[in-house]
Order: sequence, then structure tokens, then C-alpha cells
Amino acid sequence: MTELTQSVQNILKEITQISQQNQRDINEITLVAVSKTKPIEAIVKAYEAGLRHFGENRAEELKKKAQTLAHLTDIKWHFIGHLQSRQSKPVAKYAHYFHAVDRVKIAERLSSQLDHVLPIFIEVNLSGEESKAGFDLKYWETSEEQRQVFLSAIQTIMSLKNIQIKGLMTMAAFEASESTIRNVFKRLKNLMIWLNTIFPHLQATDLSMGMSNDFHIAIEEGATYIRIGSAIFGER
Repeated sequence: MTELTQSVQNILKEITQISQQNQRDINEITLVAVSKTKPIEAIVKAYEAGLRHFGENRAEELKKKAQTLAHLTDIKWHFIGHLQSRQSKPVAKYAHYFHAVDRVKIAERLSSQLDHVLPIFIEVNLSGEESKAGFDLKYWETSEEQRQVFLSAIQTIMSLKNIQIKGLMTMAAFEASESTIRNVFKRLKNLMIWLNTIFPHLQATDLSMGMSNDFHIAIEEGATYIRIGSAIFGER
């Protein structure tokens, strides 16, 4: 058994255990193996170990890998990084999911290039860290201005052709206490609940949150998509 295969098995076992401990249905949780910068061979090994969802953050790298592995017809590609408008075409063509809609403009750009429905996650910044992308919702519970800006954006995105809002995405601070991380994930879930009360027909119920260092907490707080890279493929 290779080290990568062992890592995949360990992660899947952990996900199962945490799900059972928290009365979560394991089938509600999708593991996205963050394969960005990793070679094709590593993706194939992860695929052989049972993984089917892979995450990339560069449009050209996504294109190359999707074309090279086109014979593996059940692979699902997730684009998980900030996307510049001029680089959107490969994402529109090859991505099955897009986790980082951080502005209306990129959703509009993708909509104009799609010939199929693309499920997306709206990226929000709950921590207020300048290094993080996403709609600024640091004070969403108390700031009417932040709420209205966000709702206006959601309304516009909802109207776009071939764009399906699947849920919300966020990242917690990498070096933070467990309580701080947990609070970010709780707030994202509360934001999603609130958003669905404002737009009952939206039906956006998925939460993309949790990475190698905090996916345990994310699952406990309701994550349905977790993005794990280094715990599977090793450090970059």
C-alpha cells in the first residue's frame, strides 16, 4: 500500500467516525481532494484509492488535467480558487463545481460561457481578514449595509442562466483557536439558514468549509463539502 493510499484510507475513516459521533449521514459529506500543483500520477493514485472529487485553483492546470484524465469519466472537477475573468473559459468548460464566486462579475462571465448548469458556492469572508477573498460579511448579523449588498448580489446571481447557487463557502483563519474556527463555521451555517428564509425558492443548503487542519470541526458544524489537500497528498 502506498503512502497516499494509506492517507486516503485514514481520512475516510476519520470522516466516518466524526459523522457517526455527530449523527451525520456520511453520504451528505463530499471529500474534495485538493490536487492543485500535484502531478497527474498522484491524482490517479487517489482515484484508485476511491476518490472521485478533485480540486484545482488554476484554470490552465484544470484544463490540462481534465483533458489528460478524460478517460476517467466519473471524476468531478472542483475549481476552488479566485478566478480572473480572462481565465474563466476553461472553468466554464471543465469544472463540475465552482467554490469561489466572490463577486457578481465572475458569475456573469461564467454564465455567458456555459452550455450546461454549473453548481456554485458563494464565497464569503466572515473573519474580516484582508488576505481572504469573498463577500465581506464580517458583521452580517448586525450590519444592515453588509446584508443588503450581499442580498443584492445573490438576487443578481440567481437570475443568471446556467448558474445554480448550491450553497456557501468560507475559510477559517489557519492559525486560530478551535473556538474561533468553530464560530466561523457556525456563522456560515446561520448565514445560509437566513439566506434561505429571505429567498425560500433558493434551496441552497450546502456548506463548503473545512480543510486539512480543521475539517473535523467543519463536519461537526454541518459541512457538506470539505476540501483536503496536504493530509492526502502531503505538503506542497
